[in-house]
Amino acid sequence: MIKLCRVDHRLLHGQVAYVWCRSLDADAILIVSDAAAKDEMRMATMRLAKPSGIKLVIKSVEDSIKAINSGVTDKYKLLVVVESVRDAHSLAKQCEVVKSVNLGGSKIKEDSKKLDVAFYVTNEECTLLREMLDDSVELEIRQVPEDKKKMVTKEMLS
Repeated sequence: MIKLCRVDHRLLHGQVAYVWCRSLDADAILIVSDAAAKDEMRMATMRLAKPSGIKLVIKSVEDSIKAINSGVTDKYKLLVVVESVRDAHSLAKQCEVVKSVNLGGSKIKEDSKKLDVAFYVTNEECTLLREMLDDSVELEIRQVPEDKKKMVTKEMLS
C-alpha cells in the first residue's frame, strides 16, 4: 500500500530516508526514475543512504507502473519517490491507487516560478499539475511530515 508519493529531485536523502520513513512507518522505498534505474553509481549511492531494515527498489517509470498495478507492492508500507512532476503525473494517470502527491523539492529551472520555498515549476509542469487536480489527485506541499500541509490549487498554478 502506498503511504506517500513524493516528488523530490534529490530522490533518496536523509530527509526522505529517515524522517519520512519513520513518520509513515514505511518498510519499503520505491524510487521511480528512468535515469536512476540506468545509473549504477547512483543506485549504489542510494543503497548506502537507505535506512537499515527498509527495502529499497529502484525502477523505471514504466516498470514502476507495472509493479504498482500488478499488486506486487501491496504487501509493503511503501514510500514512492519520483524525480519530477512529469513522473508523478505518469504514475497518477496510470495507477489508480495514486490519489495524492506530495511536492517536496524541485530545482530552479529556466522560466520556472516558485510554488513554495523549495518547489519550482515550469509552465509545462503547471499544466501537468492542473491535469492531476482535474483527475481529483490531491496535491500538497510539505518538506517534512511536521510541516502543515499546503494544498495546491489551480490558482497557484496560473
